[in-house]
Amino acid sequence: MKITLIRYHIHMSAQINIRFHRELNAFLQPVQRKANFDHELKKARSVKDLIESIGVPHTEVELIFVNGVSVDFDYQPQDDDHISVYPTVESLDIVLLKSSLRHCQPEPLDEPIFILDVHLGRLAAYLRMLGFDTLYRNDYDDPELADISANEQRILLTCDRKLLMRKQVSYGYFVRARQPQQQILEIVARFDLYHKLKPFSRCMFCNGITEAVNKQQIESRLLPKTKKYFDKFYQCKSCDKIYWQGSHYLKMQEMIKKIKVAAG
Repeated sequence: MKITLIRYHIHMSAQINIRFHRELNAFLQPVQRKANFDHELKKARSVKDLIESIGVPHTEVELIFVNGVSVDFDYQPQDDDHISVYPTVESLDIVLLKSSLRHCQPEPLDEPIFILDVHLGRLAAYLRMLGFDTLYRNDYDDPELADISANEQRILLTCDRKLLMRKQVSYGYFVRARQPQQQILEIVARFDLYHKLKPFSRCMFCNGITEAVNKQQIESRLLPKTKKYFDKFYQCKSCDKIYWQGSHYLKMQEMIKKIKVAAG
């Protein structure tokens, strides 16, 4: 007589209570915002995977507390855990902390450099205009963006939260504003770039370095009115594009003034 053994897989679930703080609420469903809510864990997973399953990219999370203790992304949530998730240290009242902090984000880059997704072309131009090394192409796909960000330690700027959830991305940020002039103010504030500005030192089109060029060297390429009214010119060392202080330059100067005013 043949005996067949039947194995039953018992799925054990755990119930946790979680709360997201400050700007992280923007990633949540309305019912989950600014409140503690229960969440059922149907399988073992890291707290990083848990947070992203709820909709918050790991690049947006700075600190996680479980039952009052600071943990990192590798922590495995347990039944009846109470979890608090914060975007930045500044969001916390440090006096209330009773344990050492375990930061989830890498150390800030000394010289921030960027890579942007297809939807942020105007922001890329503005960052280059301010002198920041910024990669942008309208044909990068998501795997390329994530790999370049990881391999070159570039801050990945995007409006696509799924892109930021790719595991190899360490430096990334979800751009909230939708208007390019608001976006550049947001990025300068978020990464504290106020004292790192080098206006007009990069080409807005190719990201190359610009340098002063003698008018006589490029005179044959200038339009009659440009040749007549302007004497100071710059040229990109990579693509040879020529710049001068025309109306476009004056508009950029106004933007820079707004940024400096915001810096106080």
